Amino acid sequence: MNDSLRIVVVAPELADLPPDDEHALAQAQRSRALRIGLLESGYNLIATLPADMYLPERLAQLQPDMVIVDAESEARDVLEHVVTATRDERRAIVMFTNDDDTQLAREAVAAGVSAYIVAGLAAERIRPILEVAFARFEHEQQLRGELNQARNDLKERKLIDRAKGLLMQRQGLTEQAAWDKLRKAAMDKGLRVAEVAQRMLDMADLLG
Repeated sequence: MNDSLRIVVVAPELADLPPDDEHALAQAQRSRALRIGLLESGYNLIATLPADMYLPERLAQLQPDMVIVDAESEARDVLEHVVTATRDERRAIVMFTNDDDTQLAREAVAAGVSAYIVAGLAAERIRPILEVAFARFEHEQQLRGELNQARNDLKERKLIDRAKGLLMQRQGLTEQAAWDKLRKAAMDKGLRVAEVAQRMLDMADLLG
């Protein structure tokens, strides 16, 4: 994992936490330990942001490679903000919390969190946690890309088959001749065969 990864930490403002609350104190201590651990491990911590309505815009401006969620009692709300903010442009998400709610953990993983870490935060654990989380994120992105490509390929094959069928029906061509005609039209126009097929079908629908 490249230490130059741009990391943003999303957490409640510590100044807004009740000073006499044990959970607030624990979160403040963990938050400091997390930031110190990131810096000591050589990571590029570019910002610490609150989970508010401006988070999507700030993430879009900063373009981090990884978002670390640091939350306690309001962990579900913070997670919802982060997931919403990264829906259109996915990023690796790691969540540190002392909340051992198994339902929240399942929701976090289902929402795309690469690692859900409960308690036990120590500086020496940060690097292996982030390395595994980012590797998992990259693998999932690769699988998602392959799935999208497979879907696009299937969609294009269906378009081409429909266009071939139209040529065979209206011009009495064989399947091979229809394919050759589509391919030649694509080469002449500098388009992909699927694009030519789509234009042909659109024109057929227009003319009836």
